[in-house]
Amino acid sequence: MKAHTLSVLVENRAGVLSRVAGMFSRRGFNIESLAVGTCEEPNMSRITIVVLGDDAQIEQVMKQLNKLIDVIKVSDLTYRESVERELAMIKVTAEPGTSRAEVMQIADIFRAQIIDVGSKSVVLQVAGDTKKIDALENLLRQYGIKELVRTGKIAILRGAKTVKSSK
Repeated sequence: MKAHTLSVLVENRAGVLSRVAGMFSRRGFNIESLAVGTCEEPNMSRITIVVLGDDAQIEQVMKQLNKLIDVIKVSDLTYRESVERELAMIKVTAEPGTSRAEVMQIADIFRAQIIDVGSKSVVLQVAGDTKKIDALENLLRQYGIKELVRTGKIAILRGAKTVKSSK
């Protein structure tokens, strides 16, 4: 089983995300990550979905997605040259003094930004690939993670290649 990153261009209408997610549920696939937002095409949105499966299973998922009425185009970016990023915000216990200084030093090493400072905690924001965010999360666990939120992966093809509608 391999994590596949799918880029799905859809009509920007109410209920589309529900139908897409429902298709995964009906087929027994777990969505590892999902990010949705408007894109360069008016009246369309791009859904980036990370799902585990072998190549044959993912091909079947793509065929099922293409059957959905509001889906315009489905692309598997897994084996194509692409750039992938994820955003995370992490609230960490950081008492004034040594632990706060250590957390700030770790944030600097990972190029994370401190976006809020409280009397006993700090909130970090970091963008990067999944491994970078996992590594930062693991390092910060020793200080006590109070809250963690991650966006899920987004991806775009490198160079002049694009995932666009054929319309």
